[in-house]
Amino acid sequence: MRRLEMDVFPWMGSRPVSQVTAPELLSCLRRIEARGALDTAHRAHQNCGQVFRYAVATGRAERDPAADLRGALPPPTGGHFASITEPSKIGALLRAIDGYEGTFVARCALRLAPLVFVRPGELRMAEWAEFRLDDAEWRIPAERMKARVLHIVPLSTQAISILRDLYPFSGSGRFLFPSVRTPARPMSNNTLNAGLRRLGYTTDDQTAHGFRSMASTLLNEQGWNRDAIERQLAHGERDEVRAAYNYAQHLPERRKMMQAWADYLDGLRAGAEVVPFKRRA
Repeated sequence: MRRLEMDVFPWMGSRPVSQVTAPELLSCLRRIEARGALDTAHRAHQNCGQVFRYAVATGRAERDPAADLRGALPPPTGGHFASITEPSKIGALLRAIDGYEGTFVARCALRLAPLVFVRPGELRMAEWAEFRLDDAEWRIPAERMKARVLHIVPLSTQAISILRDLYPFSGSGRFLFPSVRTPARPMSNNTLNAGLRRLGYTTDDQTAHGFRSMASTLLNEQGWNRDAIERQLAHGERDEVRAAYNYAQHLPERRKMMQAWADYLDGLRAGAEVVPFKRRA
């Protein structure tokens, strides 16, 4: 339902199900693909097919236009998002982001993305009310998380600096990263990936979602507690009751890890030969 709400309903939700055409559905799926979320596009295709088949079965439509689109999208990637993990290339990416000449909001979002490594949707829809800058915490409410559990993001001094720079621009509104059209809505779901493309990074080089695998790969290589890394990535807990009580698990170590990660990225940005502080599991 969340996938339909985010990626399908805004374009087709008001249309009678019997009138939706295959080209109209494909246009909707192409929007998802264009932001680098090919696997999400395939899942949305499957979900829409289920809706259309139910409509046919209940007499609300005569046919399933999703069936006409088999093979229209490139093959799914198997859940892998392009990500740079070579330290020297990460440094070059960070320097490119610092020189980004797009909007101030997009530049701040791109600078913050590798420091917090949340999902792109969680970042672009961030609200000022979720932040406790004096406590160096971002608390993302359960309803905005994939696993539907409150998620705490410890904020490094570098992340807080970016947020304080941003506050005079958007702090009087709801969203950290408002749309260029209206402050009542967050920036487009394609903004981060479009920014990376503008910097010269293709979908095979780096995606907004890829900042998560970048952090995961290097933090694991650096010897941080795997459970702390997984918790910080907000990877879903199979037991929902347990997950509801574990949102703060490993929090002291996660605070140290997030600051060490930000310091490590600073070193890469400066072009230094960085030997990261390592923690043993």
